[in-house]
Amino acid sequence: MATLKALKFLFIAPVIVIFLTVVNLMTWDGEWWVQWAALGLGIAWVFSLLKVIRGIVVAGGLAAVTAYLLNRRTSTSNW
Repeated sequence: MATLKALKFLFIAPVIVIFLTVVNLMTWDGEWWVQWAALGLGIAWVFSLLKVIRGIVVAGGLAAVTAYLLNRRTSTSNW
């Protein structure tokens, strides 16, 4: 469940940064404050990406072990 939330964040964070950039441009007073929000969201985005990659690796590993065990069971039952 946490991996799905991390995957969702990978798509939502850039939308938030774009929205904040538009707000910054519309309320421009000479300061570019959106960079700090983008920095924080960027750091969170990288951690979310790592969590999603870890989930993919774990799921792939489980699939490989399952395939190996099923292949091993069917090859030994044919004897």
